[in-house]
Amino acid sequence: MDWTWAGGLAAGLLIATVTAPVGVSGAVFLLPIQLSVFGVPNPAVTPTNLLYNVVAGPGALWRYRRDGSLRGDLARRLVLGTLPGVVLGAAIRVFAFPGPSVFRLLIAALLLPLGLWLCLRALTPARHRPPPAGELSPRTLTGLALAVGVVGGIYGIGGGSLLGPILAGRGLPVTRVAPAALAATFATSLVGATAYALLSLVSSGDVAPDWWLGLACGTGGLIGGYFGARLQPRLPEQALRLLLGALAAGLGALYAAQTLN
Repeated sequence: MDWTWAGGLAAGLLIATVTAPVGVSGAVFLLPIQLSVFGVPNPAVTPTNLLYNVVAGPGALWRYRRDGSLRGDLARRLVLGTLPGVVLGAAIRVFAFPGPSVFRLLIAALLLPLGLWLCLRALTPARHRPPPAGELSPRTLTGLALAVGVVGGIYGIGGGSLLGPILAGRGLPVTRVAPAALAATFATSLVGATAYALLSLVSSGDVAPDWWLGLACGTGGLIGGYFGARLQPRLPEQALRLLLGALAAGLGALYAAQTLN
């Protein structure tokens, strides 16, 4: 148990430090670690990831709020859209698709090309870049957040790893996207973890989270998220876009490999 706590703390700390500056909680990158290293069973890995987000989220959010980065309407719209979606996603995961490989394939098909495109755009000189597509309408933004919330509820990824690349791809600055995406991730993870805890009372199997591991990873993420958010203002927009694109492409490649194996 001591090894589990130390390993989970280190994993959460390292991942959150790297991912928090671009609005990704890092829970998606904990999935293979939980399955392969710590042996968390399916579908308990999903609520364990959500628990990580709940514990880790306040570190980065407190820092972003202190810097004034959470002001504006974007965070509120993302939260309102993803909250109902995560509850629906949790129910789908428990009762309909305990091992839905089709969702891994869809996420890979979305994130791999999007991540590569973000990296290419970040490396392209400004004079050769096409003009940004512009902001989404409020209705489209809410619909997108709802769809991402469903996927986040199924996989326990909170939604920031999907919303961040999509919104950045539309031309929004990462410094604006990151705090809003993390706020949506925290809110949906709180609701999602509660939904899984309730569903575990009426469902057989490993539905409840691994509380010990989730708290260990989350504590590391709490510390790492704060330092990652503190690091963000020191990074240029080009570096943030390149990091976000690399994370999205890496996640897409990971899900593609899992689907093909």
